Amino acid sequence: MAGFRSGCIFLCAAGLIGVGGCAFTPIEGPTTQDIVAGKSETLPYALIKLNPETIDILAAYEPKGLAGTFTDRRPSSNIKFGIGDIVTVTIFEAAAGGLYIPLEAGVRPGNFVQLPDQAVDNDGNLSIPFAGLIKAAGKTNTQIQNEIVERIKNRAIEPQVLVTLSQQRTSLISVIGDVNTPLRFAVPATGAGDRILDAITRAGGIKSQGYETWVMLERDKKRATVPFENLVMNASNNITIQPGDRIYVYTEPQKFIAFGALNTVTLNSNSTEYSFNAWRINLAEGVARAGGLTDARANAGAVFLYRREPRDVAKLLGADVSRFHGDLVPVIFQISFRDPSGYFLATRLQMRNQDVIFVANSDDTEVTKMLDFIGVVVATSAGTTTAITGVPTASAAIKGRTLATPVVNANGTFVYP
Repeated sequence: MAGFRSGCIFLCAAGLIGVGGCAFTPIEGPTTQDIVAGKSETLPYALIKLNPETIDILAAYEPKGLAGTFTDRRPSSNIKFGIGDIVTVTIFEAAAGGLYIPLEAGVRPGNFVQLPDQAVDNDGNLSIPFAGLIKAAGKTNTQIQNEIVERIKNRAIEPQVLVTLSQQRTSLISVIGDVNTPLRFAVPATGAGDRILDAITRAGGIKSQGYETWVMLERDKKRATVPFENLVMNASNNITIQPGDRIYVYTEPQKFIAFGALNTVTLNSNSTEYSFNAWRINLAEGVARAGGLTDARANAGAVFLYRREPRDVAKLLGADVSRFHGDLVPVIFQISFRDPSGYFLATRLQMRNQDVIFVANSDDTEVTKMLDFIGVVVATSAGTTTAITGVPTASAAIKGRTLATPVVNANGTFVYP
């Protein structure tokens, strides 16, 4: 009878395996089959298998940082005056007796007159005697000089005009955030050609480690962000500063999250967050930081990387983007470490901040879980049967008599002689 019960329990457990044992036993993530099916009840995603072609596409369309957003490669242009700038105007004439140099002054070196310093007014003008209001805001010193000369050339003797910036109060650069000396400074009027790193140096340099520091540039209502070490390693991102630039330096360690059959995750009994501790790492380095694949559980052919890719990049990768809305497409990249070349591919795939690595369990791991469950159930059943059989004997002992060993009669039931 006990064997019959155990057999029934075993058949029921086997049936559970047939109808979805993985859904019955505990599991820490989706199965390989679920991911490869490409279906989700909550959010659609694109499954892309990593190969040399997809790696090349991803490398070609890596975020370009400052260089990709601000494509003007010309050096800093001549400073244009703005409202509030303090300007010095000096007017020269070829001889005395003209408009500004009286005849009785005689011959003197230069024959010039320097007007009192004045600020560009709220209307953007300078007031020049005998020339009237001269528009200065938004113009270079050469343009202002030429306009003054045009206004007075018929009254002054071969006039020449020199306009200089006495105090620069516009065309400033701001460097703020995680720097040692936040400041706002004037762009040199000519010739300096300062770049982003030069501006950060003026601000005393960064406070934190370079690999966890980011630099954001705001210019003409556009923004772009780049890791600080990228500015050092990639000269194309160290672009020339322009008047009005705002540079914000901040600290944000780059991280990725690991789930599934990885050694460190297994030891911690949960998912784990890891810092890059570098300005960039590849997928192979990410898997290594998570302790590598667990030999007893991992499906080496089912290593997955979760991230969002721009819509046009996802289309180039072969995803059906018509299923998605918005500029970013959820993508799961699959790579096989059963294939020896998979490790080479993993060293070429650069990870990004907040990427997610997931390694699925092998199929036999789920079978092992189910067999362990069956073993527990059978053992529990056997123990229960023994306990039930022992109840009459225990009862008789309590009443002070001995119960004979039960036997089976012709009807197949237990009786006590």
